[in-house]
Amino acid sequence: MYAYTPDDTAQSALFLCSFVHTFARGTATPFGVRCAQARMKLAGLASNRGRNLLHVADRAPGGAEYAVIVTNDADAPVLDAAAERDIPTEVVERADGESREDHEDRVLDALDGYEFDLVTLDGYMRVLTETFLDRVPTTLNVHPSLLPAFPGTDAHEQVLDADVRVTGATVHVVDDSVDGGPIVTQEPVPVYEDDDAAALKDRVLYRAEFKAYPRAVEWFATGEASVEDGEVSVPVDADEPLPRRRIDGSDRAADLRYGENPHQDAAVYADTTCEEPSVVHADQLNEGAKALSYNNYNDADGALNLIKEFEKPAAAAIKHTNPAGCATADTLAEAYEDALATDPMSAFGGIVALNRPCDEETASLITESFKEVVVAPGYDEAALDVLTDEDDLRVLDVGGDHLGPDVVSETHTEQSLVGGKLVQERDTWAPDPDDLEFVTETEPTDEQVETMCFAWRVLKHVKSNGIVFAKDTETVGVGMGQVSRVDAVRLAAMKAEEHAEGKHPEGSVMASDAFFPFPDAVEEAAKAGVDAIIQPGGSVNDDDVIDACDEHGIAMALTGSRTFRHS
Repeated sequence: MYAYTPDDTAQSALFLCSFVHTFARGTATPFGVRCAQARMKLAGLASNRGRNLLHVADRAPGGAEYAVIVTNDADAPVLDAAAERDIPTEVVERADGESREDHEDRVLDALDGYEFDLVTLDGYMRVLTETFLDRVPTTLNVHPSLLPAFPGTDAHEQVLDADVRVTGATVHVVDDSVDGGPIVTQEPVPVYEDDDAAALKDRVLYRAEFKAYPRAVEWFATGEASVEDGEVSVPVDADEPLPRRRIDGSDRAADLRYGENPHQDAAVYADTTCEEPSVVHADQLNEGAKALSYNNYNDADGALNLIKEFEKPAAAAIKHTNPAGCATADTLAEAYEDALATDPMSAFGGIVALNRPCDEETASLITESFKEVVVAPGYDEAALDVLTDEDDLRVLDVGGDHLGPDVVSETHTEQSLVGGKLVQERDTWAPDPDDLEFVTETEPTDEQVETMCFAWRVLKHVKSNGIVFAKDTETVGVGMGQVSRVDAVRLAAMKAEEHAEGKHPEGSVMASDAFFPFPDAVEEAAKAGVDAIIQPGGSVNDDDVIDACDEHGIAMALTGSRTFRHS
């Protein structure tokens, strides 16, 4: 048994060490005298391969590490795998005719030389008794189903016989029942029509057990989970905007012809709980037209999100998820004309989004050049006749009678990574005039302030580094996705000078999604004829940037908040 020696060092250490008060059954254990800041030590019990234990060992959740792995089979593969990881092992086989209690006494004797705080079982084919459980810390097991459903050793067969569509894994505290102890955490996985027991076993292991077991161990290792009087407390599983654990429940809505490129398979999945108007749930009105592609979905989603920024009639043309142009106006047709005129060459073959039901005049303008998709909250009959006459144009109806900031209900966005996901709050903020700080000798006019606020809402949907030139409530030039901010300014100026129809950069407002590290971007804006700038501010060189604006008579407003967009 582990014990401190009463020498000077140990006497000092007593002030920093204490017994771990994590008990399986409310009884103190002789194991687990631990320093408060030490890494949690684990003892593992397995009868065969022990793949969950090895996965936990490789992950070291919460810094936990194995002090020992015990098996009741001298030929168990877990022995060699543990040796490869430098984990000590013990073999305690049960003799013929030996009682469970006597065998458990010998297991406890084997554990007596190790220090540990938590016991983890994995395929340990013995029901443990009070002889063992009363003398060790909390003991966990992982079971291959969503308990209390389908307990026992044939869980996968039970699942298939029951014809259910969801199963999973359960990590629970071990008591003297069969798979009946308090549940710590669970992880669901789907059951497919053609599954057999072997396929289901693999899916549950790799997609459920391998998630749930490290999670549970980490909670105990970090003190976020505890067991008292047979009750498990897991405070980290609270309902909050960014919870410790997220479960996605989307269903495949359609197979796509291919992904971003023809050699990539793809599908679109739907969240049936989403109430916000979306491309995924939109009705395609022109029957017989080809279905949306992966890129169509992506671009149409970006276009739809952009025109939700505006209360007034708005139109946007999107290409490769970047705005080619955007405008608001008194009528939808005017808004579309102004948006398209920003960069009609880039808008060719792109996506059009409208935030009002499409009328015949707007539909006729849209069909004057090739577009892939138009998405709107409805269409009148004359507009539909015009649009559906185009063979290659997909017409999507997201429902409702208008789209604006009030229809936005989804609160978070996510980005898939290899090995995980990034999740963040949705960027719904945009400045009102009262939010702006005017920092230059030249103050902007009321019209320029209105344009600043419009340009910022467009800028939110431009890939960084992003720059928008705008006049009134229409874009003039867009510089997107540049690794240099000054290059983004040059690109926006070039677009305004060379690609815009009936527009030019002179007298425009420039919006920047982040601060200017140097005055060079202001110098480029001045060359293009920019009269006012909106940007976050916050650079160590803000004073130099403001001085450059003052030299050129440019008005500048600061938002105090940036609007990066990287995906």
